[in-house]
Amino acid sequence: MYAPFELDIPTNLDGALAALANSGGETVLPIAGGTNLIVDIRAKRERPDRMVGLGEVDELLGMEFGPERISIGGRTTVSDLLRSPEIAREAPSLIEAARLFGGLMVRNTGTVAGNIASGSPAADLVPPLLVLDAELTLASASATRTLALDDYYLGYKQDARRPDELITRISWPRLPENSANTFYKLARRKGDAITVTGVAVALSVADGTCTRVRIALASVAPVVLRAKQAEAVLEGRALTPALIGEAAEAAAETCSPIDDIRASAGYRRHTVEALTRRLVTQAWDRLA
Repeated sequence: MYAPFELDIPTNLDGALAALANSGGETVLPIAGGTNLIVDIRAKRERPDRMVGLGEVDELLGMEFGPERISIGGRTTVSDLLRSPEIAREAPSLIEAARLFGGLMVRNTGTVAGNIASGSPAADLVPPLLVLDAELTLASASATRTLALDDYYLGYKQDARRPDELITRISWPRLPENSANTFYKLARRKGDAITVTGVAVALSVADGTCTRVRIALASVAPVVLRAKQAEAVLEGRALTPALIGEAAEAAAETCSPIDDIRASAGYRRHTVEALTRRLVTQAWDRLA
């Protein structure tokens, strides 16, 4: 049984932000799809006094494909991503993550902002967004600010969003020509499973040189994170199997996995190395 809470259902963004601002000392939480939050409430990990439903806040919907940037509303669902040919063309890594995201009902209701805000180290949409250099628009009743997704997580289930803020939009720059981005989710079954190891890679190549590389890792640390040491090994160089292997080893050293019911820490570290090597090699072979 759930603990009792009040529910506000504003019809616009200003109303939602005002409801979050006027907490009166209560614990007030926003809810959109609720695919993570309802589970946490049921398990008594969250005990809100009041929730602000975002289901009628249409300002949080919509995708924009500008000449330099792509932007999606925070209430964009995983199914919305899968229905977008533009996202499939510009961010195939995000589509790969969306295809294996929970079951159909979860994809129909779970939102991009919700997956980010949940703070799970296994959040499937976060690694692709990290390698795309995504930025978050955080809005409150008094101000709006932009924050790089790479700076959003402060620790396990800790983030830079204030209680009165919403993630209203997620945006990223279009990748240069001759770029590739991809994501691989290793889990105990193909769909509707929590990630054992997740690796996303984005690679850009010009004149036989790797000009830009991003590598993001999920489910192998307290937060989803970039393997920046591995990126530094590759950027600005013509890639060889030995160099890619060195970067894969650096990625494995970056993570700090744990043993749990799904896999051992040692297995996770091994799969980070193997998947990083595989995805970088595939991207390089395709582009170079």
